[in-house]
Amino acid sequence: YTRGTVTAFSPFDARADAEALRKAMKGMGTDEETILKILTSRNNAQRQEIASAFKTLFGRDLVDDLKSELTGKFETLMVSLMRPTYIFDAHALKHAIKGAGTNEKVLTEILASRTPTEVRNIKQVYLQEYEANLEDKVTGETSGYFQRLLVVLLQANRDPDGRVDEGLVEQDAQVLFRAGELKWGTDEEKFITILGTRSVSHLRRVFDKYMTISGFQIEETIDRETSGDLEKLLLAVVKCIRSVPAYFAETLYYSMKGAGTDDDTLIRVMVSRSEIDLLDIRQEFRKNFAKSLHQMIQKDTSGDYRKALLLLCGGDDE
Repeated sequence: YTRGTVTAFSPFDARADAEALRKAMKGMGTDEETILKILTSRNNAQRQEIASAFKTLFGRDLVDDLKSELTGKFETLMVSLMRPTYIFDAHALKHAIKGAGTNEKVLTEILASRTPTEVRNIKQVYLQEYEANLEDKVTGETSGYFQRLLVVLLQANRDPDGRVDEGLVEQDAQVLFRAGELKWGTDEEKFITILGTRSVSHLRRVFDKYMTISGFQIEETIDRETSGDLEKLLLAVVKCIRSVPAYFAETLYYSMKGAGTDDDTLIRVMVSRSEIDLLDIRQEFRKNFAKSLHQMIQKDTSGDYRKALLLLCGGDDE
């Protein structure tokens, strides 16, 4: 996890930070600047220590205080930063499948991009925190091939990267070609099995081979032959196989492009990738969208929310 913009702050003093935060929220008016500066410059493990020092010193819950002192998107961002890393994805999924209507976008983004180890961790945490089986919850709220691919991804049994067998690459590419381009009606199951279980390095070779055989990028075939939630999930899986940072650069770009900002996505990606690969995401963003992530956040957001996002973003890639 060396490609994050947020790293451990040093010299770190949890009690001093807790005191500064209490002072920022005490009495009339809130000092938002102090809050955002502290929380964006400490890593998640340190934020947990600050919360614990806050409770020890003042008998108060830091997250509850943040919720009562802050509002809107800025509040959502600060509270998200305070969520323990290992709970973050489980919590996002829980809220994506609760109550009326399922948020397919969140299911797609998280389950397409996380490593098998991360998915296993999410399932375990989900069970501990919510005393429920994530797979059961997901199958209860989804259907069809979309559901099946989610279930395959939830098994977290993708082949580990190893030596790539060119014969099998050729075979998979041919199977996908016959299932997609050559048939009336796509054989979705073949796509699901191959995209959901083969290793990353194997699939990258399959995509190259597919292009050679068909003259199309696999994304173009998926785009033409499938639709709706299944299409979005298949595309997300393909993009994450090609490059997870490029996938998130695109996700961030579309969360801000056009009228209105999808703040939930913007916050979720900035927070969840800040200690993992946000530097790589910035690089891909600059390369693919002819502007920097920093410039786009600057233009699309405002106030303390913008200040905090820009600090999480780190630098500007001119």
